[in-house]
Amino acid sequence: MEVYATNFDIELKRDNSPLTLADQKANKIINEYLLQTEIPIISEENKQTDFSVRKNWDTCWIVDPLDGTKEFIKRNGEFTVNIALVKNGSPFLGVIYVPVSKTLYFTSEDAGASFKLVLEDPDISIESIFGSASEIQPALESEPLKIVGSRSHLNDDTKAFIAAIEKEKKVEIVSIGSSLKFCLIAEGNAHVYPRFAPTMEWDTAAGDAICAAVGVRVIDQDTQQPLQYNKKNLLNPHFLATR
Repeated sequence: MEVYATNFDIELKRDNSPLTLADQKANKIINEYLLQTEIPIISEENKQTDFSVRKNWDTCWIVDPLDGTKEFIKRNGEFTVNIALVKNGSPFLGVIYVPVSKTLYFTSEDAGASFKLVLEDPDISIESIFGSASEIQPALESEPLKIVGSRSHLNDDTKAFIAAIEKEKKVEIVSIGSSLKFCLIAEGNAHVYPRFAPTMEWDTAAGDAICAAVGVRVIDQDTQQPLQYNKKNLLNPHFLATR
């Protein structure tokens, strides 16, 4: 948030995605904490470990220290911090934090529920977070069917998916950036999140965990199975998130 308040510089990475000092500083702090767990880390801003080593990991962290850098640059507040614990290729625990609104989403210790809390003070104790957070639940499908779209990525495949549903029922598009799309589904403010455009594992792992804990499935559209993580290629296939 200190960087957000300044006239920060923007770099372009090799894939032409933007990078700011906030991405780098957040990554450094998160890594300092997670390294203490001695569980290996996959982070967007780390040099990636070769798959010949990663394939032997049964547990790992997957981190996006600033998801929605484009939203950060636009200063629309729709960027997040994503941290997930992945076990045997499936997201188990997840935390998503929204720095501008001080909103925190997280899974329970046993991954059997997800919670939400708006923090009055970012320095709140862990005990206070657990004691004050409210459990969230997805909504049953109703009309209008609320479909989550992205402010930055609404392509022809997604438009065609929406058009097909509109032939049968009323549709409302809910547009929001970053991993907040998963949070909308998990807390019942939208029903379906189709993503037919590129994402990386660190974009989705925390949101996938938060959704899984409330019974929302994030399904690979090629295999019709749940998304897998710590793959050889960290690029996700197209997916659909829905209860």
